[in-house]
Amino acid sequence: MKSLFSLIFLTFSLLIVSCSPQTKKETKVDQPPNFVVVFIDDMGYGDIGTQGATGWTTPNLDKMAAEGMRFTNFYSAQPVCSASRAGILTGCYPNRIGISGALFPHHEVGINPAETTIAEMLKEKGYATGIFGKWHLGHHKEFLPLQHGFDEYVGLPYSNDMWPIGVDGVRLSEDKGRGKYPDLPLIEGNETLELITTLEGQDKLTTLYTEKAVDFINRNSDKPFFVYVPHTMGHVPLGVSEKFRGKSEQGFYGDVMMEIDWSVGEIEKALKANGVSENTVFIFTTDNGPWLNYGNHAGSSGGLREGKTTSWEGGQRVPFIIKWPAGTPAGTISDKLGCAVDLLPSFAKLARTSLPELKIDGLDITELWKGNNETEPRDNILFYHGKNHLNGVRKGNWKLVLPHTWNSYHAKPGNDGHGGPRPKMTVESPELYNMMRDLGEEYNVIEYYPEKAEELMKVVEAARAELGDLNVGIEKGVGTREIGRK
Repeated sequence: MKSLFSLIFLTFSLLIVSCSPQTKKETKVDQPPNFVVVFIDDMGYGDIGTQGATGWTTPNLDKMAAEGMRFTNFYSAQPVCSASRAGILTGCYPNRIGISGALFPHHEVGINPAETTIAEMLKEKGYATGIFGKWHLGHHKEFLPLQHGFDEYVGLPYSNDMWPIGVDGVRLSEDKGRGKYPDLPLIEGNETLELITTLEGQDKLTTLYTEKAVDFINRNSDKPFFVYVPHTMGHVPLGVSEKFRGKSEQGFYGDVMMEIDWSVGEIEKALKANGVSENTVFIFTTDNGPWLNYGNHAGSSGGLREGKTTSWEGGQRVPFIIKWPAGTPAGTISDKLGCAVDLLPSFAKLARTSLPELKIDGLDITELWKGNNETEPRDNILFYHGKNHLNGVRKGNWKLVLPHTWNSYHAKPGNDGHGGPRPKMTVESPELYNMMRDLGEEYNVIEYYPEKAEELMKVVEAARAELGDLNVGIEKGVGTREIGRK
């Protein structure tokens, strides 16, 4: 009888445990996670509180880092708008799929329908998919988000300075330059919701995208979802809502950063309110470094060399924070290499789905996200720029900079929305930098470590064969594909 009573008690105890909230939570997080990616425009490595920002505060981002993981060696796919976005959404270096630099309103090209985006990949697994913000992968209908895996879209089709309004708010002459561009279209789905014709009209964008993202989460919390929020800000011309105007000690740009931080906080609140925060992979990163020649309307590279549109560290090393309570240990830092192209294969692993049929460049870095810092999935980073120029490679702690010309920020910047000059500078022969000791890329040590330069040149040669390099006259590699054409 005593044994029978013990058996009954044990069975009853197991039933209680199996029905406890903790077990329900464990069952819930055993499911494929949701994904949220907040992607900022032209934000510098030093523009977050935890990475040295001064003159404004980023409490929500600081909290996100404290509750998640921060990467210190994470890179965008390229240091320019469209190319960077192509990389994060397709898992490919942008020159592999024919996308370079920034697409303009007069262009009739965009992302090729043969390419698979994160949204398309996840939609096939039953995910709800939404994008709220800047698209910049082609503005004709066949290139817009709804044709590339997204269920919902509200945002601008390209950069907010691609319009006929000057920095002083006055309409430009129609006979030259940007004066020929149309007014800025705010698109919903495939249709223009309204035209933005004034500087003040851009003040609402950060709040609008945030509200749309929160609403999407509220409506889709009962199913897996992917929310992509590529904010228009802080690309010039800057815009900020009235509630944040004058909030910072660093003027307009600081106000913009504080509103972006608020946006992150609002999205986090929505995740918690809907009970899905625990198993949501929430990522914050940026498309490239700061546009430094805009002075007080630009961010900080945090001591890194140069900024946006350059292949120096300030152009492509970007902030990256991931919060995933079900999988990522809180308050951790990874110094391993990571790249925006790694998101697609990492999401594929977590969503338990297959990779695209066409070759990609991204690697699965989920073990790093889970805190296994002993692994090193990514061996190198390629620094491509422009149409197809290989300007450098990084392997481990070493970076080899190849001969190339760039527009430097070593000149007096402009202010209040006006860009300053950018003198041309040239690397005449290969240079080698130790990224562990010399983040500012000040000391070329190639004469002391020629064997390291030779080792990195093997990476260069393989990249040139696969993807090409116009710096040495190789227009295309064996692995490049065509951009989409209207």
